[in-house]
Amino acid sequence: MSSPWLAPEQLRTLFLFERLDDDQLAWLIERGRLVEYPPGAVIHAEGAPATCFLVLLSGTISMSKRVQGGELELFHTDYRGAYTGAFNAVVPDRGVPKLYPSTARAVTEARLFEIPAADFGKAVWEWFPMAAHLLEGAATQGANASEIVERHERLVALGAVTAGLTHELNNPVAAVMRAAATLRDRLTGMRADLGRLIQADLDPGQLQRIAAVVTRALERRRDGPDLSPMEASDREDELAGWLEDHGVERGWELAPTLVAAGVDVAWLAEMADLVPESHLEAGLIYPVRVLESDSLLDEITEAAGRISGLLASAKQYTQMDRAPLQTFDIHEGLDATLTMLGHKLGDGVEIVREYDRSLPPISAYPGELNQVWTNLIDNAVDAMEGRGTLTVRTRPGRDERLIVEVADTGPGVPDDVRSRIFEPFFTTKPVGKGTGLGLDIAWRIVVGRHHGEIRLDSAPGDTRFEVILPLREPDPGDEAPG
Repeated sequence: MSSPWLAPEQLRTLFLFERLDDDQLAWLIERGRLVEYPPGAVIHAEGAPATCFLVLLSGTISMSKRVQGGELELFHTDYRGAYTGAFNAVVPDRGVPKLYPSTARAVTEARLFEIPAADFGKAVWEWFPMAAHLLEGAATQGANASEIVERHERLVALGAVTAGLTHELNNPVAAVMRAAATLRDRLTGMRADLGRLIQADLDPGQLQRIAAVVTRALERRRDGPDLSPMEASDREDELAGWLEDHGVERGWELAPTLVAAGVDVAWLAEMADLVPESHLEAGLIYPVRVLESDSLLDEITEAAGRISGLLASAKQYTQMDRAPLQTFDIHEGLDATLTMLGHKLGDGVEIVREYDRSLPPISAYPGELNQVWTNLIDNAVDAMEGRGTLTVRTRPGRDERLIVEVADTGPGVPDDVRSRIFEPFFTTKPVGKGTGLGLDIAWRIVVGRHHGEIRLDSAPGDTRFEVILPLREPDPGDEAPG
């Protein structure tokens, strides 16, 4: 509701208007009005035409922006004289529609002075032409700078993900290439071995029984026992001795493959009954090549599975082709983030996962939470200088919440830093290291976006960041805890 009763002295007490003369104040009052809003009322909506400039006289208001289908609260204030609305009224139109950049709501009963954007812009240009020119230049340069910074941040994030994925893919891809090349050599050698076996003049029945013995060896290889290095060495010596006694000159070469397949002396004796001793070596080389080829295929399958898993982790991490708001298992994003940062964790950081798998799914924005996990884990690894223990814990919280804790064994956060650690653009890292954005992004995502909490508890050797998240879907209309 609005009321026309507003005295010039009421405006003069506001810092925006304190230096205006009586005629200027009268001009504003003539064109403006006093507007009152009940709690929860929308003062102006993001994306709507920016028709008014408003100044807070009493009460509390909040500002929020849409982010991926929801809303992120930017701040709320009860400061008398705080202003909102058509900030760019002083910027010439130039054919580009002027829209409200955010949504303003009344948190409590609020009274605001409202003036049409056109009148406000005219007043600034006529009364303060130099300031108007400066504001116009700042708006233009600010928009260009923001676009450049946002594009740069997206490229940096893409580069980090790409570097991590490339590093993690390197080993399984190399394993596939190595195994495929070896398999090609084994298959080439197998053709020659088959020719030697044919020269043994075995009848079809013998060949069929040899094939059956090889098949049993393949089955035994897949279910073979895990041997210690000492046990494997003893068995290799045993088989190599048996082969040497039976005229097989390359026994030392064949024994490791046979032992790995779970072959014993009894199996060799059965082969010896099927193949004349003069052709025993040729008869054994064939099954050995088959066993080696099967093992190489297993290596290729395992490496391909690793590649598939890494791509799945990358997709989970980036939330590619997924809805912004999802119901999901919180551990999926934690594991994906640890995978994507594996190249940075290296061998010096021990990862401990203490997950409570009984936690129910959470309704949230997984892509944004992955940014939180990335920031916390990245900071922890930097604090430990690449050596120490990184612990990721999950546990239930109170009032339908869950807790994710990222702990490290670094030197701890100094007392003079703790009070500033969530400030925008605050960082203790040197230029060029880290994200350069501190933990402000994590704070805004957890508190502003998900209405959760983020806490720090730090001592030398034990620093813990606790992220407390509600299980239910974030409600853009709720006030985020401050």
